[in-house]
Amino acid sequence: MDIKALQADAIEMLKTLISIPSFSREEAEVADKTEEIIKSMGYTPQRNNNNLWIIAPGYDKKRPTILLNSHLDTVKPGNNWNSDPHTPYSKNDKLIGLGSNDAGGPLVSLLATFRYLAKKEQSYNLIFAATSEEEISGKNNVGSILSKLGKIDLAIVGEPTQMQMAVAEKGLLVIDGVVNGKSGHAARNEGENAILKALPVIEFFKNYKFEKRSPFLGDVKMTITGIEAGTQHNVVPDKCTFMVDIRVNECYTNKEVFNILKNKVGCEIKARSLRLNSSSIRYNHPIVIKGENMGLTPFGSPTTSDQAVMPFETIKIGPGDSARSHTANEYITYNEIKEGIKTYINLLDNLQF
Repeated sequence: MDIKALQADAIEMLKTLISIPSFSREEAEVADKTEEIIKSMGYTPQRNNNNLWIIAPGYDKKRPTILLNSHLDTVKPGNNWNSDPHTPYSKNDKLIGLGSNDAGGPLVSLLATFRYLAKKEQSYNLIFAATSEEEISGKNNVGSILSKLGKIDLAIVGEPTQMQMAVAEKGLLVIDGVVNGKSGHAARNEGENAILKALPVIEFFKNYKFEKRSPFLGDVKMTITGIEAGTQHNVVPDKCTFMVDIRVNECYTNKEVFNILKNKVGCEIKARSLRLNSSSIRYNHPIVIKGENMGLTPFGSPTTSDQAVMPFETIKIGPGDSARSHTANEYITYNEIKEGIKTYINLLDNLQF
C-alpha cells in the first residue's frame, strides 16, 4: 500500500474517531470502532479493557522492540465551540473536531506508519497500541498493558509536537502539606497562628532550588497552587493546609524529590502519587541522531503524557500543535497528518539500534 493511500485512510479514520465521544473512562465505543477498523485492515488486535494493540508479523524475542503508542480518550469540550465538537468539520486545510489534534492525528498517523513498516523487513519488532485514560493518567492507561507486550526497548509516543522530538518530559508530583498551630481567641494574645507559621514554609517552596538542572527541561519547578486556613474571623486558625504542583526534570525521580523536601520542610507533607515520573532518552540514541540528521529539533516538554508510566526510553513526537490541545475549535491540518506519516516512516524505516 503506497503512502498516499495510507494518508487517505488515516484522514477518514480520524473523521470517524472524532464523531464518537471518547472521554476518559468512557472509551468503550471508540475502542470498539477502532478494533473494527483494524480488523478491516487485515490485523487481529488484542484487547484489554479499552486498550488495543497489534504486533507486526515475524516477532522475534532476540530483536529489540519498538512500541508506537497514542491515546483514544479526549477531555470534555468547553462551551465556546463554534460547531458540534463531535461532528468533523473541514475548513480550508483544517479538520476541526474534539480530539483531532490531541491525539487523534498522531494516533491515526502512527497506525498508518505501522501498516507501512510492518510490510517491510526491519531489524526490530514493531507494536502499535491505541490506549485509554491518558488524559487523566488513569489506572487503565497504557501502563496497564505493558506487562502483556513483552520487553520494550523504545517507544514513540504520539502527541502533537509539530513533528519535533521531545527527548525529555517533566514528571508531575503533587504534594499536600499541613502546618499546625493552636486555636485561640483573636481578641486576646492566645494560640499559635498556623497561617503565620506557614509563611516560611511557603517561602521555602517559592525559593528553594534543586541542585541538578536539565539541559532540556531546566530546573525542577515548584508552584504553590492552593492554601486554606481559618474558620471564622475571631478564631486564631490552628491549621493551614496547602498544595504544591512540582514539575520534575529527568535528573530526579519523584521519590527522590519528595525525600529531599521531606528532610528540609518543617511541616508534614504527603505525596498524592509518585508514579508520574519524568522521562528521557539518551541524546546519542540512534533515533535522536537520525531525527537531527532529518532536520528535526530536540526539545524538552513541560507537559506530561503516557511517557510518565513507561520505564524504558521514549520519544514524544507527532503532528499537530500542543497549543491547540484542550481548546475550543480544536483542529489539525490535513497537511500535518500527511507530513507526519512521512516523517514517522522516514524516522523509523531501517532504523538500527
